[in-house]
Order: sequence, then structure tokens, then C-alpha cells
Amino acid sequence: MGKGKKFSSKKRKASIKVLSKKKKYINKEHEGKNKKAIFNRYKDKQKVEEELVKRRQMERRFQNQQTVISESEEETEEDSYGQLVSCFKCNDNSNMVAESDGDTSGVESDDGMNDTAKCSEIEHNENNDHSLDDEESSDEQEGLMEETVKENDVDTLNDPFTKHLQYDLEDELIVALSNVPQTVKETSKRWPVLGNLVISIPQSVALSSKTKPKFSLLEEKVYASAATVPHVINNIDFKQLYLKPQICTNLVSANKNNLVKRDLELTDILTPLQKELFAIVNNYQDLYYPERTFSNADEIRFTYCLHIVNHMLKTRTKILNHNAKIAKRSDLSEDYQDQGLVRPKVLIIVPFKDAAYRVVKTLIDLVVPKEAGQVVNKNRFEEDFTGGEIIMPTKNPKPEDYELLFSGNTDDTFRLGLTLTKKTLKLYTDFYSSDILVASPLGLRMIVGAEGEEHRDYDFLASIEVLIMDQADVFLMQNWDHLLHIMDHFHLQPKKTHGTDFSRVRSWAVNGWAKYYRQTLVFSSVALPEIKSVLNRKCQNYAGKVLVVNPPEVGSIQQVLVQVPQLFHRINATSPLAAVDARFEYFIKEILPKQRDTLMSHTLIYVPSYFDFVRIRNYFKKEDIGFVQICEYSKDAKIARARDMFFHTEAHFLLYSERVHFFRRFRIKGIRHIIFYQPPTYPHFYSEICNLMQESNQNKYGGSDCNMTLTVLYCKYDLQRVAGALGSARAANMAAADKAVHMFVTGDK
Repeated sequence: MGKGKKFSSKKRKASIKVLSKKKKYINKEHEGKNKKAIFNRYKDKQKVEEELVKRRQMERRFQNQQTVISESEEETEEDSYGQLVSCFKCNDNSNMVAESDGDTSGVESDDGMNDTAKCSEIEHNENNDHSLDDEESSDEQEGLMEETVKENDVDTLNDPFTKHLQYDLEDELIVALSNVPQTVKETSKRWPVLGNLVISIPQSVALSSKTKPKFSLLEEKVYASAATVPHVINNIDFKQLYLKPQICTNLVSANKNNLVKRDLELTDILTPLQKELFAIVNNYQDLYYPERTFSNADEIRFTYCLHIVNHMLKTRTKILNHNAKIAKRSDLSEDYQDQGLVRPKVLIIVPFKDAAYRVVKTLIDLVVPKEAGQVVNKNRFEEDFTGGEIIMPTKNPKPEDYELLFSGNTDDTFRLGLTLTKKTLKLYTDFYSSDILVASPLGLRMIVGAEGEEHRDYDFLASIEVLIMDQADVFLMQNWDHLLHIMDHFHLQPKKTHGTDFSRVRSWAVNGWAKYYRQTLVFSSVALPEIKSVLNRKCQNYAGKVLVVNPPEVGSIQQVLVQVPQLFHRINATSPLAAVDARFEYFIKEILPKQRDTLMSHTLIYVPSYFDFVRIRNYFKKEDIGFVQICEYSKDAKIARARDMFFHTEAHFLLYSERVHFFRRFRIKGIRHIIFYQPPTYPHFYSEICNLMQESNQNKYGGSDCNMTLTVLYCKYDLQRVAGALGSARAANMAAADKAVHMFVTGDK
């Protein structure tokens, strides 16, 4: 028995020696790899050595605990070492969820590093889609200390970025935002350039004492402050505007084209229009500006690009500062919540590739001007987004607005991801690694897909903080349903984690309140109820919204050259939906019977809505009425045949859709009678169509000049369109009058 005990004791000691040698070898290898991970974090040898000393002391504590060795302790010895190893591992719940979902696209492995090193705290932050990769981190860390010092000189608590995104909303305000209609306070202002502004700010709803949550003194929480009315910017002060120092030096050079156009000195920095727009945009309120023109388009584009870059640089600086603080401490508090459920923060929707090209070029001028940084994939971008221009005819030139709108690449199927760093702008990045997305409605719709489709994705819309829709009126001409479909998929719960570190996600994003923080900027060239309804129904920014409301004083009727009586017929309708049927009934019972007379041949029926176009076409076929049609889906051969038949009196009616006129701008000849089934979307289309009745476009055998008429059907929901054609004063008089039919003649005042 004694020999057996002695033998087992020797065997046990020998196994312990082997195990200790193995532990020393593993510790040495582990220490070398940890040293590499720590060095990547701090980039400083002194800090690396200090961190390694701390870790060696931790190992000695565990080794000193192994004083008594028994058979039972032998079995637990490996567990103790496992606990030691676990001290260097990062229990990343988000990565575990991502692996279970099968989504590993956001995590990249490093050659030569074991699992322990990969799971270290800083490695997790670098692999996270919301944080920075090695190249970005090295670029940003160089100027992080300098930038932090500069920011400390500024009162960041009063920064609109911090005030809007940092804090949760009170329960009273959440209830007010959820109510339909919302409880808002409206304020009217008149600014020198923008004109009349209507500012709507949501107001908190008083809750009963039963529904109010009870907090103790220790649980007192800071909530987001109430929104304020924006004020005009008179003098440009970078500190008061809270502009990042990185872009302040690039402002004048990037904006010089706009300054030259307005005959301003290069020291002015911003034009008067840009000052007023930025005052609203920088206050993080929604904006609807329906007076976009080809002359002020560059000013508008520069303003929202400046806001985007400023927003993204502040976001990245905050994340970097928090990363540096987290690296020095183990616990995470709510103060370090600085991200959303996914990385993309800004979405810019534009109709054509040429518009996207101009947006990206403006971003490049602001972020990385010549010889100040790098633009990745710039050559590929130049090839994809340039060229493809429409060849404009020289014999019968198109209108000026048509040539300006369709200059450049008019492809409407595209999407582009951009990643912004301190000195680099990366193009063609993956959506879930991008900061900014630039896309067309059709390009987004193809990704979002429809319910029931197997391959569809809309998670990238979950954390959009700034949404910009430039040239929104063109979306109506393309396919308005695409935009509405996309708007319905904002801020939904993501189906995958996409490498998200949920400890860094803002609480309001987790609670599903991201829609209350999103800022929406809409720019169009014409005021339309369809666009305004999107702001009212699908935009719920708790900071409120600002609408630019300037009624048109002079309508496009002033540009009508032909001497033709213009009759406006008012239709009674109780709702916009009822107006559709009421308009059709009035047309087939009151207007069409008179127009079917032989003397009323060469009648063009202008139909803005394609659904109305199809309804009239089916009725004509059913009643066997002679007509030809031209719509956006008609082939060139059929269009040529329809125009020829209409000119030579072989067809009594010509059905003409507004969308085909927008995209092709045909000069129809032989028109003697025009019926506007609904007032045109664009006011200048009214005078443009009327002027086609000039004598130079007529068939000499088609009738006399005395037999020419123009008829417009409208209801009270079309008054905005009527005001564009006639002016706001005439439209108001027509709406208040008792009689339903009004006539105007060219030259009337």
C-alpha cells in the first residue's frame, strides 16, 4: 500500500511538471499574441508593457492558488486555467447571434491569430460594422487627440447633433407623436429669401397620474429637450454652427461655383439661400422646399451635402472617443451608446445617375479636395455614372427645361454605398459597411422587393437618421409607388444582426423609436399634395417640420400665346377618392357628348394619371369611339402612326398621357381642341400644350381658326395645380364662387 501511494504520488508530480511546462509554453505563446492585439489597440510600447505586467500579475494570482494538489484538484486544475484564459476572451453575444443566423459577412479573420486574440475587446470593435477597420482606425487615431481638444473648447451639449440624438423622449411626447392627428404648435415666419414658412413642432400630451412612471430621486433621467423655432443666420460663425474643423477649410473652395454665380465674394462662404436652408437643416427639422429650380439646384445640393458630412464626421468622432474610453475600462454605461441597429445613417434618393454623380462630386469636394485625401474606386465611379446622354435634336429643339433635366446620364436604376473616414472616401462599399447610401427609387425597390419574394432585404433602412429626397417631383413621373413602398420599410426590426454590438446601440433605437429621430429633407420644383402627404403621414420627426409656402402670384396662363377661350369646369367631390369617379362621370356625361360632334375633331385629351388614362381608353374601346393613343409604354412605330392619323383627321381623339410628355416632350401637330382631364402637374405644361395650337402646327384642311376650344376639369383637391396655371388669386376666386364654370381669354388681367 505504501509503495502504491509513493508511486501514485511520483506519477502525480511528474504529470504536474509536464502540465506546468505546457502551461508556461501556452502562456508564453498566448502572451505574444496578446501583445500583438494590445499593440494594435494602443500603438504605444510603454502602454503595451504596462498592460502585459497587469496580465502577468493576474496569472500569478491564479498560480498561487494552486498550493495543495490532490486527485480531485487535479481534475479541476484545467478548469482553473480555463478561467484564466477566459479572462482574455470577449463574451460577444452579438457575434454568437450572428453565427447562429449564418451571417458572418461582417467579421473578418486575421491570419496567424487564435480565437483568444480575435475575441479581445478591441478586435471586436474593429470587426463590428459600426466601428472602424484597421486602415480607418489608423487614419482617425492620428488626429483624434487634436480633434478632441478642439471639441472640448466648444459647448458640445448645445450642439444640435447631440441635443437631437443623445437623449430619449419623454412618454408625453411619445404619446403626442403616436396620435393621429398629432398635437402640434404652428408658427408662421417670413424670411428674406425663403419667404413664408410654416413651422410645426409637436407638443407633449399631459398624461394622467396613473400612467406616469414613478422615479425616485436617484433614478431621475435626462430627456430630449423641446424643439425650437429656427433663426436666420446672418454671420457665419463655425463655432456657433457647430461645423467640424475638417470641413471648415474646404467650404469656400467647394462652394466657389455658387458664389461666382451669385456675384458674391469668395469670403462670403455661403449664399443667402444656403444660410437660410442650413439654419433649418442644422436644427434637425424636416424641410419641404418646393421651389427648386435649375439655377438654385447647386446651392441646395451643396447645403444638404454640407449637413451630411458634418453629421457623419460628428458620428465617427463620437464613436472613436467612446472606443478609446471603453479600452481603458471594463464596464459599459449608457453614456457609450452611440450607434444604431445597422451602420448606414444617411440615405439620398435622386432620380438619375447624373444627379447622383453631382452629389458624390460635392461630397468629394467637402471631404477630400485635391491632394488632401483619397477617393477609392473613383475611376470606376466616373465610368459608371457619366456618359449615356440623350442626343438632343437640332432641327426641332426641345424646351430648355427638358435639356437641363435630361443632360448627363439618365439611367434610373442604381445604388451606391459610401464610407467616410478622416482622409478617405470609399465608393462601392457594401451597404452594411457604408455610412451614406445614394440610390434611385427603382434601385432601392429592386432590393427591398415585395412580400413573398425569397431574395429581399430592407434591414439597411433600420437606422437611417437623415433622409434626403432631391427632385421629388421627378419620382412622381417615374413611379410614385416605388417611393411609397420604400417609405413603408423604414425602421423595421432587422431580420439579422449584421455584426451589431448591442451594448453600443442607443436605447431609443432598441425601443423602436428611430422613426421619431429621422430627419427628412424634400426638394421639388413644384408644390404637390402627393409629396406633402408623404411628409404628413410617413415623417414623424419629434423636432417638427418646416414647410415653405409661397403661393404663385402669376400662373403659366400668362405664357399662353393663342387666342382661345379657356373653360374651367369645377367638379364636386367629398374626398380625393370620390373625386376619381366624379371626374369620370362628369367627363362622359357632360364633356364627351359635345366633343364627339364632327366639328370637334382634332381633340387632344391630356391625362396626368395613367390609371385615368387606362380607364378612358377602355371606355372608348367599349363604346367604339375612334381614337389613337400615346403613352409612356407606346413603341416608336405606333407613336408615329398615331400622330399621323391624328393630323390627317383619321382619328377624332388623341389620348395623351402626361408621363410621355414629360419624358419625350412631343410637339403634337393638328390640335384644335384640348381637354385637360386634370390640371397638369407642372404649371408650364399648361402653356406648353396650349401653344401647340398655333397656326404653324395646324392642318389647313382640319378646320377653321374660329373653331378652337380648351377645357379643364378640376375639383377642390386640384386647387394647387389650378393655382400654378392661373395664379393663386384667380384660383381662390374660382373656389369661392357659386358658379361651376369659369372662362378666361388670353390677355385678360
